[in-house]
Formats: sequence, structure tokens, C-alpha cells
Amino acid sequence: MSLLRRATAYEAAMWRGLFRWIARRPREMAPGDAAFGHGGPVKPIFAVFIVLSALEIPIFDFVISRLVPWPVVRYIVLVAGVYGLIWMIGALGALLTSPHLVGAAGIRVRDGLFVDVTIPWDAVASVGHRYRGLASSRRVEVERAGDRLLLHLATGSQTNVDVVLRRPLALTVPKGPDEPVNEVRFYADDPKALVALAREYVGRDESSPERAGR
Repeated sequence: MSLLRRATAYEAAMWRGLFRWIARRPREMAPGDAAFGHGGPVKPIFAVFIVLSALEIPIFDFVISRLVPWPVVRYIVLVAGVYGLIWMIGALGALLTSPHLVGAAGIRVRDGLFVDVTIPWDAVASVGHRYRGLASSRRVEVERAGDRLLLHLATGSQTNVDVVLRRPLALTVPKGPDEPVNEVRFYADDPKALVALAREYVGRDESSPERAGR
């Protein structure tokens, strides 16, 4: 995806997130899906930036109106400040209205503006809970461990759910790998509940007639 297309996609997702949050209309879920939030580590950060941005708008407007003789500069800075504030609120809204889902289709891992992938049950070997802190602040990180490729979909430089795949799976994520991965790691606010439910689905898939007949 080109930089322009990616920026356009992020922009559209931000406005959709803002609308859903204000209108209290989270993304639709299939019958039987269970939602799991994943914004815990970053919500305080968003809150701090939103409050600071809201305070900066009148302060910068006052300073520029006193120091810069051209009104157009003041209006440009004012519009940029308001837009930045709206963008952060929209990004937070997208995060809060796009939880991970566990249901009949598999594990759907989402990250507001950036990630939306589904891992089908027939590709899942096991699901576990283990906290990991990552040195990088990137939301998408690829790690090679021997002949295995690991995909980290982090929140606040953290993951705590490990999905080991029974076969390599190609997943399309921004700045992700160009080849199938063997394991996906991501963050959930309640990893134990997510893992417990996911294991129920994995057990059902293992005992299905199609699986038993292989």
C-alpha cells in the first residue's frame, strides 16, 4: 500500500472511529462473538495528549495573536490545533470501538486505525497467555526465531496473548511481513478470559468430524 493510500485509509478510519464513539455505535459483531478491549496501556497516554492539546489551542492562539501581525497565520495555527485535537479523539474512539473478537470465525485481532485480521480456528494450534514487553514502540513488529516467523501486534509496546499456528498463515497488516507467519502475539485487557474462550473453540475444532477424519 502506498504512503498516500495508507494515510487516506488512516484518515477515514479516524473519522469512522470518532463517529462510532460519539454515536455509541461500536462495530457490528456476528452472533455469538465475544469482545475484548485492548486499549488499557494507551488510554492514559491518549487522555494526557488530548488534555494538553486542548489547553495548547487557546494558549497558542493568544501568543500568535499578540506576536504575529498576519491574521491568516493565526487562523492556520488555530485550524491545525483543532484538527490535531479531533484526530486524537477520533483515534482513541477507533481504538475503543474496535475490540478484538472471539467467535465462530476465529480470533479477530484489531487495533483501531491500523490492524484488522482474522485467524481462523483451523489454523490455530494453541492459544496461551504470557506477558511480553517489547523494546520497540512500533505497533507491528516481525521477529524471526530460527525457521519460524513471529508477528507482534503490540499495544503500548506490550503483548500478552500468544497464538501458535498449526500452519503458516499469510496476514495482511501495515508494515507486516511479506511471507506467512507461524505465530501471532497481541495484547488484550483481559487475556485470561480471551485465552479461556479461545481454547474452547480450539477444542471444538479438534473434535470436529472433519478434523477427526484427517
